[in-house]
Amino acid sequence: MNERLRTLPKVDDVLACLNEPIPRAVLVDCIREVLDDCRKQILQTAPMCSARNAVDFTSATDIAARAITLAKTRLTPTLRPVINATGVVLHTNLGRAPLPEAVAEHVKQIAMGYSTLEYNLQTGKRGSRTAGIENLLTNLTGAEAACIVNNNAAAVLLTLAALCKSGEVIVSRGELVEIGGSFRVPDVISQGGAILREVGTTNKTHLRDYENAICENTAAILKVHTSNYKVMGFTKEVEVDELAALAKETDLISIYDLGSGSFISFAGEPIVQEALKSGVDMLCFSGDKLLGGPQCGIVLGKKEQITKLQKHPLYRALRADKLSLAALEATLLLYLDIENAKVQIPALTMLAEAKDLKQKATLLLEQLDKNFNAYLQQTNSQAGGGSLPLQEFESWAVAIPSRHLVLEEKEASEAEWETSAALTAPTANVSHPVAESHRFTIPELEQHLRNWQTPIIARIHKDTLLLDVRTIDEQNLKEIVQCLQAKIGGS
Repeated sequence: MNERLRTLPKVDDVLACLNEPIPRAVLVDCIREVLDDCRKQILQTAPMCSARNAVDFTSATDIAARAITLAKTRLTPTLRPVINATGVVLHTNLGRAPLPEAVAEHVKQIAMGYSTLEYNLQTGKRGSRTAGIENLLTNLTGAEAACIVNNNAAAVLLTLAALCKSGEVIVSRGELVEIGGSFRVPDVISQGGAILREVGTTNKTHLRDYENAICENTAAILKVHTSNYKVMGFTKEVEVDELAALAKETDLISIYDLGSGSFISFAGEPIVQEALKSGVDMLCFSGDKLLGGPQCGIVLGKKEQITKLQKHPLYRALRADKLSLAALEATLLLYLDIENAKVQIPALTMLAEAKDLKQKATLLLEQLDKNFNAYLQQTNSQAGGGSLPLQEFESWAVAIPSRHLVLEEKEASEAEWETSAALTAPTANVSHPVAESHRFTIPELEQHLRNWQTPIIARIHKDTLLLDVRTIDEQNLKEIVQCLQAKIGGS
């Protein structure tokens, strides 16, 4: 054991074997870690083997190779681009709405240099970081004023903290939603310094429930749009215009948490402009869902109340950063021409796209090796991101079934082929099965896609891997084909 430990090379000897464009400090750290692992392995295997029959894994070149692999892993950002083949357009885990190319380019220019973030070119003095965006929002929606923070939960929190502290906020029990990450409306209300007053039942809340709950300590009536689920059947909810009228009659503030706000109607979902016409005082919604922009929270409302939000101490802690503001402004500029926005904003085009999806799926299928036994499958996509919970969008996918046997070494008998063909989904793009030793499972294929240089995120349904083309950019088809071909070559 001691002899093997002494044979371990020095750090400088390993460095001499390397000629990689990797920072020296990172390489040295990785070499030391690999050497430490070698020492542990030697100590653990010493009682079981002698130095004479032990496997040699301690040469300088071997350690250098392992150190390079480790260094490259460390230098690879964990936040990386992926190819979304799930069909879920606003996939929360994958970053929700992708930005339009023009928006991304604008963000890049702002990120790489100085900007007019808080500088007024007309006066030559300090300016507001959100004045231009606020003007855009008021022009597009008809609101009196606007406030931008870092997400919609922050928008609701700031509104409650600035306008409802220590007062009761009336909410229907059927609207006490939980959003991703276990964040709940009751928790947001309490953190905002307000007191939750539940009314009604889970499935039915009437206007009289709100009326009966109003007391001298009531500060606001809050309506929460259940954008991530629906209660069906024997139900009743009070419309926002009725609540806005009640709030006005009783000198209260009406707040509407719209969640995934949109300027364009989808499947009957409320849109921002219509919500404001209801007479509600404060309207909160997200920028990175159906709007198709960056993560941020937007509050629209009366000028007097928006000013209170912007003067509240929490505003500075919750305000959006310059890159989010740059992306939001560039996205809103596209909405000045609504038809252009539908074409330029990826989230909108993917939610609307239908007629060309089969053609795109066919193009992908035609490029795949026939040994995959892949075929076209009509499927359903979702909006995702807590939006349009009941809406499904017809889509097309390339399906790879569990019997996608590859790398045939010798053909199966004619009887075996007939049996296998009968069990395989109907398709014109089929091939003969192969030997058992060359099979790989659907989970293994999914993992291979996920571990590709540009990770490809697909979904598995009934032991079949689906590549839903609704969320795949056509320029990424070649990358997917290369990845799958590599799996055949490596099986």
